[in-house]
Amino acid sequence: MTNWLPDLSAGEGPLYLKLAQSIEAAIDSGALPPGEKLPAQRNLAFDIGVTLGTVSRAYALVHERGLVAGEVGRGTYVRERKAHTDTPTGGIRSLAGTQPFEAPVGKLRFDATGAPHVGQAAVIEAILTKVAADHPTEISDYTRSAPGHWQEAGALWMARAGWTPETEGIVVTQGAHAAIVSVVTAVTAPGDRILFENLTYSQVARALSLMGRRILAGETDAQGLVPDDFERICQQQHPAVVFLMPTLQNPTLAAMDRARRETIANLARRYNVLVIEDDIYGVLLNDTQPMLASLAPERTFVISGLSKSVSPGVRGGWVSCPPHFAARVKIAHKMLTGGTAFLLAECAARLVLSGEAKAIRTRVVAELQARETLARAIFEGHTFRSLPQIPFLWLQLPEPWLSGTFKAAAFDAGVLIDGEDEFKAGRSDKVHHRARIAFSNHGSDDIRRGFQLLRNVLDGGVAGYDSAS
Repeated sequence: MTNWLPDLSAGEGPLYLKLAQSIEAAIDSGALPPGEKLPAQRNLAFDIGVTLGTVSRAYALVHERGLVAGEVGRGTYVRERKAHTDTPTGGIRSLAGTQPFEAPVGKLRFDATGAPHVGQAAVIEAILTKVAADHPTEISDYTRSAPGHWQEAGALWMARAGWTPETEGIVVTQGAHAAIVSVVTAVTAPGDRILFENLTYSQVARALSLMGRRILAGETDAQGLVPDDFERICQQQHPAVVFLMPTLQNPTLAAMDRARRETIANLARRYNVLVIEDDIYGVLLNDTQPMLASLAPERTFVISGLSKSVSPGVRGGWVSCPPHFAARVKIAHKMLTGGTAFLLAECAARLVLSGEAKAIRTRVVAELQARETLARAIFEGHTFRSLPQIPFLWLQLPEPWLSGTFKAAAFDAGVLIDGEDEFKAGRSDKVHHRARIAFSNHGSDDIRRGFQLLRNVLDGGVAGYDSAS
């Protein structure tokens, strides 16, 4: 056993965190090599003058990080650390286990759909500076009330296709995801069933599953949710809420025509199902089909925000609620998120009310159109769905590619993409042999290079991909 003792003068935070950081640094430097036994917790606590609880918490933390292994009766030992060629940290992963929080070194991210960089940083910087100057007290305190112009901005941004939400029904949120989860929390209880399309924005389905809601998946076609299957599920499973993206479905790019929307709205009314209409991509399109909220206003919540069209980092989001639901959703949002950040909400409102958000959206759409044109040229000969204003395409994989195998081959080639499993609301035996290629990140050179790398993988076929043994 080594005579190593930690240096608690470095690092930040409470003592247990400093101790954990010191242990990790010693492992990284080799001062604590693989197989080395750490000091007994009680002895170390005495030697460095801290409580036994402090040492126990630090040891638990480095154990969670996979740096050490504890054996009852034998002590705590430094684990052998595997070499990683892609990233020094081995890729910290999300709860879903499908996406790293940051791209590994040398990899291009084609798995994110936030608004591309079109110079919005300078505009946002100017607005944030002005907000700080105008509201020094508000940005240094908790947000205790929402100024009326925050709701006005939401109503202005969400108005579309002849539909304008009532300002008093608008709730300001920390982005679209928080809006969706807040609505479901406000109108359902644990154990209630929430219906999604079988391919959907699955992260919200997973979040709701963690909160005790039961997830259902409905069959889809080229227009989204199939009405007959919706009715069957309503009769047999009695969902409380259905989550839909009728204008632009992620990842399939399905879109409902007027007749389909009317049928879905009538079924929701007949079976008393509340509707969440996710319109986050709708603001990028000039779609003239009626909103579900105009067909079933008494039961439809509309979700929108700035992430796809202006800037995901602003976290600007709004939900338009049916009459008498806004107060419940607002309280649920506060309980779930801790409350709206004044700085971000004020920034989002000023972006919209000043017209800057609309101007940025115009530049974003132009950039996406150029990238989609490039995608069409490079992937010519392969089958996929895309739209000029939308930051992804839905690629049909040729034989004998499987979605997971193609995703792994793309990763080996240097590109992160999303396979179809990333979008499944739950376990499913249905196989689509598809992958989503998103292209809102990176500059034009990286976009072209990423597309070409993926085209090379497709053309090489499975025979050109040797999976790790």
